[in-house]
Amino acid sequence: MFTWLLVAIVAGIVVGAVWPGFGSDLKPLADGFIKLIKMLIAPIIFCTVVLGIAHVGDMRSVGRIGVKALIYFEAVTTFALLFGLVVGNIVKPGNGFDINPETLATGAKAVADKTQDAELPHTVDFLLNIIPTSALSAFAENELLQVLFFAVLFGLGLAKVGEKGPPIVLETIDQLSHIFFTVIGWIMKLAPLGAFGAMAYIVGEYGLSSLSSYGKLIACCYLAAVLFIVVLGVIVRIFAGVNLWKFIVYIKDELFVALGTASTEVVLPRIMTKLSNAGCSRTTTGLVVPTGYSFNLDGATLYLSICILFLAQALGVELSFGEQITAVLVLMLTSKGMAGVPGSSFLALSATVSAIGHGSIPVAAVALLLGADRIMDSMRVSVNLLGNCVATFVVANWEGQLDKERMRKVLAGEPVEPLTDVDPMTGEEEVAAEQAGSKV
Repeated sequence: MFTWLLVAIVAGIVVGAVWPGFGSDLKPLADGFIKLIKMLIAPIIFCTVVLGIAHVGDMRSVGRIGVKALIYFEAVTTFALLFGLVVGNIVKPGNGFDINPETLATGAKAVADKTQDAELPHTVDFLLNIIPTSALSAFAENELLQVLFFAVLFGLGLAKVGEKGPPIVLETIDQLSHIFFTVIGWIMKLAPLGAFGAMAYIVGEYGLSSLSSYGKLIACCYLAAVLFIVVLGVIVRIFAGVNLWKFIVYIKDELFVALGTASTEVVLPRIMTKLSNAGCSRTTTGLVVPTGYSFNLDGATLYLSICILFLAQALGVELSFGEQITAVLVLMLTSKGMAGVPGSSFLALSATVSAIGHGSIPVAAVALLLGADRIMDSMRVSVNLLGNCVATFVVANWEGQLDKERMRKVLAGEPVEPLTDVDPMTGEEEVAAEQAGSKV
């Protein structure tokens, strides 16, 4: 898989650069692959979380995992924002642009077209939206946080009923889980095709010229990403005893799929499988990973804080320390509602520019980033993905649900026993659904 993904990504770049029109027309390959994965994400999260909670059957444990995950998310994303400001102040990626604000008259319309006139939800609306209108609507609209919320309640209820004997419902969900992971195994064989289409489209549509025009900003963001990944490596080594480099090698296939398709959602089922196989409990993995997709966007927050400084520097505006801190505080709120909103980074930046209240930076200036935004996708998805994996290891270890011996063997490439579950009806051990699906 790794070799085919590498070939597909390189081929996509070549096709997009040499035949840009043809490359742009290959977008349906990527879209089709992403839709195939997304149609199974909600049911897989539901089955994984319900089975994990039903087997543990401890409401307090579930609550502790959730609280610890949110504390970790807030701490790390805030650090990412501050880290981005430090890098942006040192590198100064916007210096040399010398943009005249009067030339940005059409910027607001360009941003509106990019975001499809969408709006980021207010904090209260965002929190209320976690509660689905109905259980079915959460699945129909593919709202992962709503599915997770319903799955937690359903799993706790199932655990309570299970005290009187293993219900047939648990057996049904267990079998469905095996089916979904098996189908995911089939779909993942199309990953090179999806990555090829995505890269051909990005290069064909946006061209390589933006690399020269926004070279300093792109270099700044990728430098910050590399340094931040080093920080993540230190965090996961200290708080979970995990060697991040070995883990990156372990998930290299999933990482390349995410990079090639510019989406972390497409590898969510496979990442959950890999984390469980590496010693994280199913309960912790099922709760932390989906929640992190909305609350722990490390790569996106890192990018946003650098872009705020880029816009100010491009317009020749010196932001005071207080204005930069204001930007961080606003981004701490707006970044939490970004998942699933079209052009969310532009909306978050627009809201932040407005909140700073600096008249010399018009909101339309956000349009300056349109030419470089897609080039940043690889940076954002790689940091987002690794950030959520690190969070899972840290919270699992924090909660005492990390099998360190298994983790050490898996990351060292040593053979381990397949993960097993207890059949809820017979009481006998069987191969876990995640392991069954990974063999396809």
